[in-house]
This record gives sequence, structure tokens and C-alpha cells, in this order.
Amino acid sequence: MEHLFLEWLKEYGYIVLFAWSILEGELGLIMAGIMSHTGDMILPIALLVGAVGGFVGDQIYFYIGRYNKGFIQRKFRSQRRKFAIAHLLLKKYGWPIIFVQRYMYGMRTVIPMAIGLTKYSARQFALINFISALFWATITIVPSYYYGSEILEILKWIKAHWYAAIPLIGLVIATIVYNLNRLEKKLLEKRCERQTY
Repeated sequence: MEHLFLEWLKEYGYIVLFAWSILEGELGLIMAGIMSHTGDMILPIALLVGAVGGFVGDQIYFYIGRYNKGFIQRKFRSQRRKFAIAHLLLKKYGWPIIFVQRYMYGMRTVIPMAIGLTKYSARQFALINFISALFWATITIVPSYYYGSEILEILKWIKAHWYAAIPLIGLVIATIVYNLNRLEKKLLEKRCERQTY
């Protein structure tokens, strides 16, 4: 089964990479770097496909925000806190937040939609988004390409010692989520304090 999956990934790798990059794909980019290292992908093509996928994904989210405000209010009611933070960050930092939002766990889909809800220039967003997507693909795929052998060794260890790896990965993820939630809470508290004054 694993062999069949790998063969399928080798045959349709660029399609998978494009789709994964649209959805939120650091993992897909790392896999593309490893496959470029093993010769199953061509590095420049993988970089371009990953970047275009990331660009297309954020453009979709932006235009959902621009033309589907009612849909967002209905479907993302539970995410209101994240939308408030996104607007706060955009107001405070301006266009650089478009550049860095790809690296903000839990905010990548929210920030483009939140920007779409504002009167921010669609052309300017597209330009910054494209440059950001190229940078994002490069700094993720290239290191995975150069350190492909080491990453493959780590994956082998995880596969052989899954009983130790799973709790360790779970602990790391839980720590990241906990700290991000604390940061979100602090940002909202600061916003409330400013509105009070």
C-alpha cells in the first residue's frame, strides 16, 4: 500500500503539490523538496508550482471576503475573534501582514478573507501575495531539497518509533496552539483597552 502511494505521488506529484499549496501546504512543500532531492521532481518546477498554488489559494480567500460577506458572517461565526485580530494586525502593520500571514498558524485563511472585507486594493494584494508565495515556496522547498537525506532518516526513525514520536509531535503542536491562543488573547485585550480609552 505504501509503495502504491509513493508511485502515485511520483506520477501526480505536481498536481498534488499545487492542490496542497492552495489548501495550506507547508507539508506538501517539504515533500516536494524531498522528492526534488531524490530526483522524482525538478526543483525549479516544484518551486513554481508550489508558489502558484499558494498564490491561487490566497486569491480565492481574498475574493471570498470581497464578494461574500454574508457567507463569511454565517460560516465563520465561531472565528470572529480571529477576524478581529486580522483587522487589528492589518491596521497596525499594513501590507507586511500580507507577506507574513502564511507563517501564522490558524490565520492563513482568515487574514486574506479579512483583507477582502476591507477596501484594500485587490491589485496591490495580488502583487504582494505573489511575491510572498514565491518567497514562501523557496524558503520551505530549498532547505528540504538540500537536507533531504537527513529528513528521510528522521522519517524512518518516526516510522520505526511511532509510539514515541506521536506523543512528542502532539506535545509540540499543543504547545504551539497554546502560545498562539495566548497571543491572540493579549492582542484582543490591548484592542479593548484602546477602545475604552
